[in-house]
Amino acid sequence: MVDRARPALRRPLTALIVCGVLAWAVGACSPSEGEDAEVTDRPSSAAPAGAGTPAGAAKPTAGGTPTPTTAGTAAPSPAGTPNPTASATPARTPAGAGKVAMPEPGIAFDYQIGGAYAPPPGVRAVSRDRAAKPAPGLYNICYVNAFQAQPDATGWWREHHPDLLLRDAAGALVIDGDWDEALLDISTPAKRERLAEVVGEWIDGCATAGYQAVEADNLDSHERSKGLLTAEDDLAFGKLLVSRAHAAGLAIGQKNAAELAGRGRSIGFDFAVAEECGQYDECGAYADAFDNRVFVIEYQAEGLAAACETWGDTLSVVLRDLDVAPAGEAAHVRRTC
Repeated sequence: MVDRARPALRRPLTALIVCGVLAWAVGACSPSEGEDAEVTDRPSSAAPAGAGTPAGAAKPTAGGTPTPTTAGTAAPSPAGTPNPTASATPARTPAGAGKVAMPEPGIAFDYQIGGAYAPPPGVRAVSRDRAAKPAPGLYNICYVNAFQAQPDATGWWREHHPDLLLRDAAGALVIDGDWDEALLDISTPAKRERLAEVVGEWIDGCATAGYQAVEADNLDSHERSKGLLTAEDDLAFGKLLVSRAHAAGLAIGQKNAAELAGRGRSIGFDFAVAEECGQYDECGAYADAFDNRVFVIEYQAEGLAAACETWGDTLSVVLRDLDVAPAGEAAHVRRTC
């Protein structure tokens, strides 16, 4: 796969610093990938039990552990009881899964992992960080960085699960340099099982919060592991996450790794979240594997043009800014086909 340069930050640092102070002072932040008030992903001393965040090739993903404080940026709840499965279709039930709500192919989509805001008119599906509230009446996807640790969560992992951080022969942490994220060590069945318990708590939290699905970021972590992990390791861990999501009643999306799309589908992933597949001519791999249940995020105008030309009538395509900034912020960019 092409090595893609990615932006240095996924979320504003100010919120991370504020939340970090609160976390240690009053326990305000527990492990979860930040959002809404632009969160801190700093895990608590126990396995995180709630919210999520992004990842993949050129992506603005957050992903890790802590529970951010929200700042009221999530869309306000309208009067009445929201329909949690709107825009969802039961479709086929994945092997080994309970009854999960599957996303409809090609529905209008917004990517809000950098901060929640009222979805634009016509949007029927939205992806938000696990620390954010679902959008009432839409198909909600909960972002969880499952294969790597948030930069501000590394200390928590060092203290509570030091052996679950991937290290090289010299004992140094293996870091995704584009995002300053330590890779999690999924190299053995025992470690995968332990990590699946930690990440599984986040997935359960997504279900409790009212999400219909989860996207598990960084399925391609082996590409940044200095040869210490393999695609087989990522897929084996992915299979555990699939089982946990389905047990919680959630559909689960494969995040990036186009070359693994067919195998991802075979282990139970229900749909795909693909960053820049138009830019790199990879959308077809996801579309074929997941029956067009593909959410495409482009970050460059030419990528959007390419995705729209071939897939605009078939897949869910959106252009976002690299920081995935909420509406109202100067950096915010959002366009569709």
